[in-house]
Amino acid sequence: MSTRLFLKFAGGAAAIAMLQPAAAYEFGYSGWAQKPGITLGGGTAGAPPPGLYSFNQVFTYQSRIVGPGAPNVGGSPTSVHAAVEASGLLWVPGWTFLGATYDAVIVQPWIMADVGSPVNINPVGMHNTYIVPAELSWRLGDSGFFIKTGLGVYVPDGTMSGLNGLASVGNPWWTFQPEFVVSYLKDGWNLTANIFEEINTRSTRTGYLSGVLHAEFTATKAIGNWTLGPVAYYVGQVTDDKSSAFYGGAINTNRYALWAAGGLVGYNFGPVQLNVWATHEFSATASDGTAGPPGIDTASITKGYSVFANLSFRLWGADQPPPKRPFITK
Repeated sequence: MSTRLFLKFAGGAAAIAMLQPAAAYEFGYSGWAQKPGITLGGGTAGAPPPGLYSFNQVFTYQSRIVGPGAPNVGGSPTSVHAAVEASGLLWVPGWTFLGATYDAVIVQPWIMADVGSPVNINPVGMHNTYIVPAELSWRLGDSGFFIKTGLGVYVPDGTMSGLNGLASVGNPWWTFQPEFVVSYLKDGWNLTANIFEEINTRSTRTGYLSGVLHAEFTATKAIGNWTLGPVAYYVGQVTDDKSSAFYGGAINTNRYALWAAGGLVGYNFGPVQLNVWATHEFSATASDGTAGPPGIDTASITKGYSVFANLSFRLWGADQPPPKRPFITK
């Protein structure tokens, strides 16, 4: 039963918009610590059998900046690309608390990004480490339903540069990420709704404050060794930013929203499980940016498509054979 395992590693694309003049977040920040769509390849409300699990995930994000304040050269939109690799560990010691199974996760993402004209930057480095000290998963009898809750933290240890600390791929603040996940995992079905919020502390460089809400949805079916089905996500600003003296009290923008849909295919090789999924952002809006020229909204956001691949396997299993379908309860 998937435990949001390959989940959070790519806080990754947190670097992919090193430019935006405005977008419900601070200059140089992509608008999120965790790339939308990351948990779609296996993040369910379940928990696997006791053991130590490893996972590796890669993804690419190909996008352009859109919105009323989007920069361009000669009418051509500015491109934003990112390539991310992340490795992580999931530990399930077999402990229970209040009837729930306990697990913990640690993930380290690495990012290579580029932003086109007129910005022209190519940041590369280590993104903030993601740590989940505790997740609790409840199995609701034999109904097939599971509920999971937990708290993850992005530690501000990534590569940072520039006056505001955002000229590279790290973020100079802590991000606390409470989660609530509901899944139906039975007869090969994985129907999951994963809701989590990024709650940032103020930037240690500028004092700016922002936050974002994620909602990710999976509806897959296992047929033999294959897994197939649609996936979708929403990510957006649902609370107002709080500016600082560093920016003269200016707010980049107070609202943005992205909606995406796509599909997943996976194959169980026995000792390892491979999942590949792709999403396309079919709707992107940004508004309420601090005015540049009088009456001009400067808000912007990226819009594009992503392709993810995740390989997961068991390192240690406490005298139990590896589960037939890693991280998914039948």
